[in-house]
Formats: sequence, C-alpha cells, structure tokens
Amino acid sequence: MTRRTDYDASQAAKRLRVPAAALRWAHHIGVIPAPDMPSSKWSRAAVEAMDPDAVRASLPRAPISGGAAADRIAETLGTPNQPTEKAHVGTFVVRRLIDRGLLKDLTTNPDGMLLNPDQVDAVCQREDLAALVAADTPLGPNQAAEQLGVRRADFDWMLRLSWVTPAERREVRFGTSRAGAVDVPMFRTADIDALPAAHSEVDWEQLRAVGKGQRSPLAALA
Repeated sequence: MTRRTDYDASQAAKRLRVPAAALRWAHHIGVIPAPDMPSSKWSRAAVEAMDPDAVRASLPRAPISGGAAADRIAETLGTPNQPTEKAHVGTFVVRRLIDRGLLKDLTTNPDGMLLNPDQVDAVCQREDLAALVAADTPLGPNQAAEQLGVRRADFDWMLRLSWVTPAERREVRFGTSRAGAVDVPMFRTADIDALPAAHSEVDWEQLRAVGKGQRSPLAALA
C-alpha cells in the first residue's frame, strides 16, 4: 500500500483525528505551520509533527453556521432576525465580513460557512458594527437603481461600463422547479453609494431626470 506523502487540510485532520475546522483555525492563528508542499498541502513529516491536542484546544467551542452568525449580529444590533420574516442581517453580510478578513471561514464548502463563535462574538463587540452591516447590506439591480435614483436601464449601462461588479450572485426560483431559476447579481450598498463620487464626469442630476423610454446618456460612454 502506497503511503501518502502530502495532505490537504481535510486529510491532515483525518490523520490527526481532529475536526477539519479546528485544523483550519489552528493554521489561521499559527498553532500549526503553513503548508510546506505545493497546492497548499503539508508533507507527511509536517503532519506527524503536529500536536493534535493543541489543534483541538485552538477551537474550544463548536463552529457555527453563517446563518447563526448573522442571527448573532442582528441580535447585537437590536434587530433580531425572525424565522417568518426577511432577515435584518443575512449570510450575504457574513460573507462580506469574511471578505474583509474580520471572519475566517473554516469550511471549503462553497454553499456553506463554518465560523469560530469566539471570533463572531469579537466582531459583534466592534463599535463600527452597524456601519459595517449598513455598508455590506445587499441590493439587487432594481434596488441599486432605486438607491441611485435612476432607471433600471441606466443602471444596466453602468454594469456594461464595468462601473460596479456584484459581490455575489443569488439563485432566485420562479415556481418550484430549478428550470425556472435565474442568477440575480447582488451588490454591496457601499459600492452603489460610491458611484456618483467615483464618476463625477456624469451629470447625475440630468441622468436622474431622464424620462421613461428615452435613450440613456450613458450609452454614449460605451
């Protein structure tokens, strides 16, 4: 039987008999060394030198999901998420906090998140938490156009001009079948709010006054 010579995080965790999330957190905070092999892998010798007890101790509390993290943030802000209502703080905001480096995702599953609850609690204690959430609140294309006070057609021109790019795309279903699903781009509120200042070459007052059915002034910039 061929002996494995390199290990990714999941394989190393299995060999050490520790949770993969704990190993990723231990790596994040420097309890274990950085991978010493290509493709972000550890050598056999590096894995054998790791202390399983130290890895487990680095993450003393069980990781929580992105949804649970969003609920904690919403509760901290005094606007608890309700199961039957639209969430005040959703997983979109949590993913943006990961993008900012304020949270560390401990899973490689693209459809899920695992987070250190202690790190989430630390984020909840930040004085600028409300400002961060407001900046990272998601807007769809129609909402973005409304936020700017322009028509949806004008906002579509901004997308063609690459003035702004979506932070992520969200699948929206029409009916129960995925055959009718479409990917809707979602934008950070802060990125949308920054557009007028970033493109002062545009007469925004004139743009906002363009009537229905009229050609967009932005078409001339394409």
